[in-house]
Amino acid sequence: MNDALTWILDLVQSVDPVLRTLMVGVGQLLETSILVGLIVPGDVIVIVASTGVNNFAEQGALITAALAGSLAGESIGFALGRFIGPVIRRSALGRRIGEQNWLRAERYLAKRGGIAVFVSRFIPVLHSLVPLTAGMSQMPYRVFIFWTTPACLIWAFAYTSIGYLTAETYRHLAGHLHWAGIIFAATILGFAIIVSRIQKAIKRREERYMNESSGPGDGT
Repeated sequence: MNDALTWILDLVQSVDPVLRTLMVGVGQLLETSILVGLIVPGDVIVIVASTGVNNFAEQGALITAALAGSLAGESIGFALGRFIGPVIRRSALGRRIGEQNWLRAERYLAKRGGIAVFVSRFIPVLHSLVPLTAGMSQMPYRVFIFWTTPACLIWAFAYTSIGYLTAETYRHLAGHLHWAGIIFAATILGFAIIVSRIQKAIKRREERYMNESSGPGDGT
């Protein structure tokens, strides 16, 4: 397993750092805009790219690219929601998402305001719908970007860090431990499980704000 994993990590590391960083930025732009986040696995792109990082400077560049791509994508989603949101909602993809999900996003945003923008970045499906929904609402762009920026930064830092630190740890252990590859895989799997549980916990906590019967919100 070590030989195969070392080959994969070396292959990722052999990619030009500038190209790797650009791929992350473009991947995040696509992942956070126009419902593409339901198709493009932005988290996988970031983790894979971060395993090839050679130093803290490259990691900083990767975080910056992931943040910039996320903000650009979410801004595009907001703008499209403001100008052609109803058209997208009535489109084939919009109908496939389901009217109930659109209504849940609307209610959540109406009741939680900026907090919904922040929290939705960590809830599957909603993180693709909220930028468009915010654009269709009366929320000013400055409020939207104020709340989504720290959420995107937390996300970018977490995903680039796990890839970088896990790959670095593996490289240090690979020459001494035959099961270093198992440690690498277990760490990535453990991170995915923790993220999934956090997302479920956040969704459960916020569910009441997405339901029609809940009261007025407090997160403007």
